Amino acid sequence: MPESEILKSYIANGDVVGICVSGGLDSKTVALRLRLAGVKVKCFTADIGQPDEDDINDVVEKMAPCGVDTIVVDLKQEIAEAAFEAVACKASYDGGYWQSTGVGRYVTARGLLQCMKRHGCTVLSHGATGRGNDQVRFERYVNVLDPNFKVYAPWRDPALLEEFPGRSQMLEYLQRHGIGHQIASQVKKRYSTDANICGLSNEAEDLESMETAMTIVNPLMGCWPKDAPNEQTEISLQFRQGRCVAINGKSMGPLEVLRECNQIAGRNGIGLSQALENRILGTKSRGVYEAPGMELLGKAVTHVYEAVLDRRSTGLFQQLSRHVADQIYDGRYFDPSTRAAIGAIWQLAEPADGIVKLGLFKGHAHFLSLTDVPHSIYFEEDSSMEASAGLNPVSSQGYLEVSSVEAKAMAKAGLIDCESVWAKRRKTA
Repeated sequence: MPESEILKSYIANGDVVGICVSGGLDSKTVALRLRLAGVKVKCFTADIGQPDEDDINDVVEKMAPCGVDTIVVDLKQEIAEAAFEAVACKASYDGGYWQSTGVGRYVTARGLLQCMKRHGCTVLSHGATGRGNDQVRFERYVNVLDPNFKVYAPWRDPALLEEFPGRSQMLEYLQRHGIGHQIASQVKKRYSTDANICGLSNEAEDLESMETAMTIVNPLMGCWPKDAPNEQTEISLQFRQGRCVAINGKSMGPLEVLRECNQIAGRNGIGLSQALENRILGTKSRGVYEAPGMELLGKAVTHVYEAVLDRRSTGLFQQLSRHVADQIYDGRYFDPSTRAAIGAIWQLAEPADGIVKLGLFKGHAHFLSLTDVPHSIYFEEDSSMEASAGLNPVSSQGYLEVSSVEAKAMAKAGLIDCESVWAKRRKTA
């Protein structure tokens, strides 16, 4: 088998390749292959609260048969803070996807890159394929965080793609080195999962068919609504400047809040969704997502925003929110426009203090009450349909007389044509 020209260059330059690993089939294959090719390698994995891992430190043992050392980098606090920011920005993507993967990538890339540099690495190797979003995210983040740091993508290396066109070839390769039996069960899974404390993204394999129900997914962070309890769970969430600081009266930090919300919302069937999302490279991808905690926090903070943001601030917030969501999805979290938009959102969130009580029942989060909102611009007397000391209905007469001038002018000028609109609709029907 001809050696990869890329690997030859790393050997010649004396580069140390830091490999991002999960302990799975791809990670083992790449680590072993590079090491046996004579490349200096060190392996790194991020602890971002993966709910599909009983113990993240097991990755060290899984990678050990490949003859490599693996360093676990604890990034749980960082990703919890990132989740809080995404919730405050309401930065969900197509289909209400809370971007657990997109958020996880910038936290992971930054944290692992810093650790790799401390351990003398000069190249970051990621396991993303040449078809998906993650290759763009990982490489852009490395590029912007350290333009001199190299990136190696094994699954875009022609030599490795020829040698390992599929999972069976990887399994055979590892089996020849006595370690294939440890992961043989992985080939039976009906979809792939990417997980962290923010949520899970399930995609590929059987899920690629739109004739496959999303319910083939076995939720790891909760349950399907039909399996949730038959009684309502009430939860109180206190927000300060757009951040949840207490649950049911107990003060908590971001990581504790996220864990508690994941548990409570998950067991009530909250936060399951699916979408045909628009990928960075222009294709569409089907995903089934779990994000119970972020969905719960997102619904709750929305009620506070509704009370404290005026009409134009709400419109601005929505524009900024969409921009932040797109930027996170596209791997542009550290870009100037992203940081500016997030900064503006945090400013808009400054008055977002309040206590939201919700009722959780079989996948739904019902509004129960909103209290202790010192900056609320909702006043019952102003909006009451009954007689009140608020807005005087008589005063609306002048406003409507002024606004009628424009309406009548447009009509006189022939700019209003409702008949043709209805005619087109009738013809289409």
